[in-house]
Amino acid sequence: MPSPVLISLDAMGGDHGPAVVVPGVRDYIRRHGGEGVRFLLHGDEAAIAAEMATCRLGDDVCQIRHTDKVVAMDEKPAQAMRRGKGSSLWNAVESVKSGEAGAVVSAGNTGALMAISKLILRMSAPGLERPAIVASWPTLKGVTAVLDVGANIESDAEQLIEFAIMGEAFHAAVHGSGRPTIGILNVGSEDMKGHEDVREAHAVLRAGGLDLNYHGFVEGDDIAKGTVDVVVTDGFTGNIALKTAEGTARFISALLKEALTSGVQAKLGALIALPALKAMGQKIDPSAINGGPLLGLNGIVVKSHGGANAKGFGNAIRIGVDLARSDYLVKVGEKMGKLDAVMHAAQPAPESPTISGESL
Repeated sequence: MPSPVLISLDAMGGDHGPAVVVPGVRDYIRRHGGEGVRFLLHGDEAAIAAEMATCRLGDDVCQIRHTDKVVAMDEKPAQAMRRGKGSSLWNAVESVKSGEAGAVVSAGNTGALMAISKLILRMSAPGLERPAIVASWPTLKGVTAVLDVGANIESDAEQLIEFAIMGEAFHAAVHGSGRPTIGILNVGSEDMKGHEDVREAHAVLRAGGLDLNYHGFVEGDDIAKGTVDVVVTDGFTGNIALKTAEGTARFISALLKEALTSGVQAKLGALIALPALKAMGQKIDPSAINGGPLLGLNGIVVKSHGGANAKGFGNAIRIGVDLARSDYLVKVGEKMGKLDAVMHAAQPAPESPTISGESL
């Protein structure tokens, strides 16, 4: 029997609010089953109840916590922290802090979600300044977790190692890998490549003190190949890689559509190839990989894309459920506890002072 879990939902977040959040609950139940999962929806009671009636979801599945306050999608994080208390977003995160819910899912304002989550839940490691956003990247071999993809513009060696710890635990919990392989994104695979922080993190992980399945350096093309299960990088590089991949996918899709509709023979070929094209489309469907957890918090927070449809929001819920039912936080805590000692051991011993070349 799966362990029971309560998922807290910011029902007013995103571009569509309850019109997507509630059908997202229904989609999750249809595709994954609802046994042992209950939902706490924060927001406008009348709007949520109307969607629940349409989706035929009862009080045995969903409980509503009414609030009139909503954090706008364009609200600045500082404003959200000052004025957001009592909002659907704030209350949804508070439910995790109190221990009532096992995870929170929101399609709301990313900056506000990050700021409020950090304020309420706090960071799990002193070296982390902001939660790392992880993206589940479809590859030739399955799914690769890439982090950070936008939260921490610069990351030192210790933070990169923290990303590796969190990425490993995430991939095991959500994608089911027994011992995920980890790589650091770099400009080459040789040990001397990259800047100092990347090389230092590489040396520490290769030493093996954290018992991570470390592969080594990987390059940009290794992500789509699925060379490793977890790719670690700073948020600046990760975000550029993610946006480049998304743009390239749209470009190729547009070219493919143009080619397959260019004439009668092309359309006939497209009709014959339709089952294969549908299978390919399902693999790269954004809704199938929607849901980016904010890793590094003392609690589970999942960010859904603001424009996600019901299927996409349902997938974000799945990630929240999988993390809440896993030992993700325990695993991360155990290895974070070893990190100080490992980093200290990696530091070179100070040289003894000398006079005229002889040790004192």
